[in-house]
Amino acid sequence: MPGTALLIAASPAGKGCLVDAASVLPVLAAVAPPVLSGTDTANVVELADPVEPQAVLTRLRAAAAAPGPLTVFLTGQLQLDRRQRLPHFALARTTPATVRYTGFPWHWIPEELRLRPPGTTTVFADLHADPEMWRHLPTGPLDCGPAVSLYGRVAPPPGRRAPASPAYMKALATLLRSGHRPDPAALHEQALTRAHTEAGAAGDVVLTPGQPTHHRMWLTPPPFTPVPPPAVAPAPPDPHAALTAAVQGGRHAQADTLAAQWEQAALREHGPGSEEALHWMEVRADLAMLAGDAGRSCETWLAVATARLSAGRSPGDPAVEAAVDRAHHQWGRMREAGRARELGPALAALRERVPGRRAGALDHVREHLRHLQRQLQSQP
Repeated sequence: MPGTALLIAASPAGKGCLVDAASVLPVLAAVAPPVLSGTDTANVVELADPVEPQAVLTRLRAAAAAPGPLTVFLTGQLQLDRRQRLPHFALARTTPATVRYTGFPWHWIPEELRLRPPGTTTVFADLHADPEMWRHLPTGPLDCGPAVSLYGRVAPPPGRRAPASPAYMKALATLLRSGHRPDPAALHEQALTRAHTEAGAAGDVVLTPGQPTHHRMWLTPPPFTPVPPPAVAPAPPDPHAALTAAVQGGRHAQADTLAAQWEQAALREHGPGSEEALHWMEVRADLAMLAGDAGRSCETWLAVATARLSAGRSPGDPAVEAAVDRAHHQWGRMREAGRARELGPALAALRERVPGRRAGALDHVREHLRHLQRQLQSQP
């Protein structure tokens, strides 16, 4: 089965640039695609200094939906949203004052990768943090989700005026250019050692897979300590893996039925508005999207956003914003004008409360509604 390699390198233009991220792309591009992905054949997608967060989201979403192993190579800088204290991956137009609107929210990464089969997704990250983000790291470790292996480093703000070099990612790419790809953990350790030796890097926060729900972060590479396997019974089957298998097999109705059963179980055990029940609603919205049913996906995301607001979440809560953004995205993909016209007022009402991070989102809904109305009126 072919794999996918997604190469993303971005840094702000001008004096806000902490790292020369794009300089790593020629080195990565010189690596054979199968070596990048660790598979016999591979598709490679490259994003160099992207401007729009939605463009990155679209590429990440497409890569996450592709069958086969996925490897993401992420190079750039992290900045903290001063209002919500959330990490963002800076893009070409990002500034400290506009990061909330022009940066790529880090929490979108685990959201998009959550339905990936366990063991098929690896993220290598070479990141530099701005001063606020660097102070935030000890209390807000990075995470890509329980099914994703995250390797890499976060470097402190460079002390000199010139942008820093992505030494870890360049070392990793140089190792891969040999044509041999060791397992991710070994590749990470080799790249880290090489970067520290050649660039004199010190004090980096090192990212390695830890417990299923988070990643350990060290200030220096930890010593290797053999750990015997725990004497426990086999883990219960992962429901998400069953869903993924059904989707990849084209059994979309079966996947939705399974998710609906788990949603009902979560409702009985935890109640409406619980994170467990909302999680399965979100899964069903994603499943509808993967099945090509934009209308059902939009309607479900609208229900998720409404439920979160009813549970006391603020309109600026990232989970609320993400739900409305996804409902908006799916609404724009609907082909049935009548159905889109039915859902439009509910989306517009939510957009009034949750404008999101993209300017003009509410105006877009209203304009598209007017277009749909004209379209319906012109029909015989």
